[in-house]
Amino acid sequence: MKSELVMNVTPTETRVARLENGAISELLIERAKESGYTGNIYKGKIVRVLPGMQAAFLDVGLERTAFLYVTDIARDAVEIVEEGGRAKVKRRGGSRGMPQIQDLVREGQDILVQVARDPIGTKGARLTGHISLPGRYLVYMPTIDHIGVSSRIRDDQERYRLRKILDKSRPKKGGLIARTVSEGVSEEELISDRDYLVNLVSELQEKARNKPSPALVHQELDISLRAVRDLFTADIERVVVDSTDEFERIRDFIATFMPRMKNRVELYDDPEPIFDAFGIEIEISRALGKKVWLKSGGYIIIEQTEALTSIDVNTGKFVGKRNLEDTILKTNLEAVKETAYQLRLRDLGGIIIIDFIDMARPQNREKVYQACKEVVREDRSRVTITKITDLGLVEMTRKRTRESLNRMMTEPCFYCDERGYLKSKTSVCQEIFRELKRQSLEFIEDVVTVQINPAVADTMVNEEQVGMEDWEKRSGKKLQISAREDYHQEQYEIIDGEVDAEGRRI
Repeated sequence: MKSELVMNVTPTETRVARLENGAISELLIERAKESGYTGNIYKGKIVRVLPGMQAAFLDVGLERTAFLYVTDIARDAVEIVEEGGRAKVKRRGGSRGMPQIQDLVREGQDILVQVARDPIGTKGARLTGHISLPGRYLVYMPTIDHIGVSSRIRDDQERYRLRKILDKSRPKKGGLIARTVSEGVSEEELISDRDYLVNLVSELQEKARNKPSPALVHQELDISLRAVRDLFTADIERVVVDSTDEFERIRDFIATFMPRMKNRVELYDDPEPIFDAFGIEIEISRALGKKVWLKSGGYIIIEQTEALTSIDVNTGKFVGKRNLEDTILKTNLEAVKETAYQLRLRDLGGIIIIDFIDMARPQNREKVYQACKEVVREDRSRVTITKITDLGLVEMTRKRTRESLNRMMTEPCFYCDERGYLKSKTSVCQEIFRELKRQSLEFIEDVVTVQINPAVADTMVNEEQVGMEDWEKRSGKKLQISAREDYHQEQYEIIDGEVDAEGRRI
């Protein structure tokens, strides 16, 4: 499978797309004024402890206070205190069972935390006391005693080799996870990555002790270098960048951490925008719509709400060839693949409900469920999935760390007051008739003009002629319709008198 990383870099926005056989499998966007915080490490001050929620709110220097659940506090949560003029580390919390948050932290306490999820909507950032620092090949977790290997490494022998190396080179404190890119990497390179991360944690802890809270202790890499670190795997044939400065910066980064792959970075300098040349721009536009067509003629409808995302599967124009059950099964299986693709492309997270077309045969429901389990294996975000119900519903959760593509690139519609719909042209016509009736006794002139959107004007003249004639008969006035190109579909103005072509009263 041909895979590429394509980067579009401007002074105000950076976009990174991972392509697999020419199709987007992942899209990352970061704007200069809205750069994310996930992965940043802060020395924060606890401003409020809520025992009823088993959570604490912290000031880490962001616009809103961030929150920390008791389950995200390291069992040996670090408190930085001053004793005799020297910084000392004090450990809190019991050794058995889940402690209460009020036993672990208190208001005014300083604590080292990492942003696990960016602020989303009205919610502040979610924090964790379990620091994890990713390197090129490994992730080091100083507060968790665990050795693991990425589930995306499927070869059992390779998994055993990596686990054996990590067990042998385990740090005195904490645990390690071998990342997907560690597959086939030598023991020397893995140990070098471990030493770098262990030293980095020591530096961060010392830095935290010497800084007043709130303070940024460690900033995660920007999107370009983060994409290279996390996505530039062995199967990526090339990284294509359209910025000379960013091209040089990425080359230097790769030369330091993965010198063997330095020649896979290319500078794009054609006049055609890079995302147009690779067919990415049209896919982004498609990802902002609610309806997504399937190759067979069926389609899915994606609705994102505050609480969850619902995905409805429909046969649409697909009529099948044999029988209804086969048609439904084929549509559902096709929808499974498209849904997994859209979840990654749109970066949808939280609770996701998929309403498949009802299937009569239990074995067909099982086929769809197994297909769901298979396609989410390629997702870098953690996904859990439930059995398909008799009603054809599948519930899944997908880890959410930042705003979805739709919420990042769009804003609520001020035309429709966030309803997502416009009043129909007929509804606007009927509203105008009601308003004309209310004002009938106030009109002085013989002609009353209604200025409206051209599409509504066409409906008024051709489909609502009876209503116009009825009002004229009852009021004794003549109704003039004036189409205005600059009017929104729901906008209209009623004028006592005639107007010229410019909309001015005569």
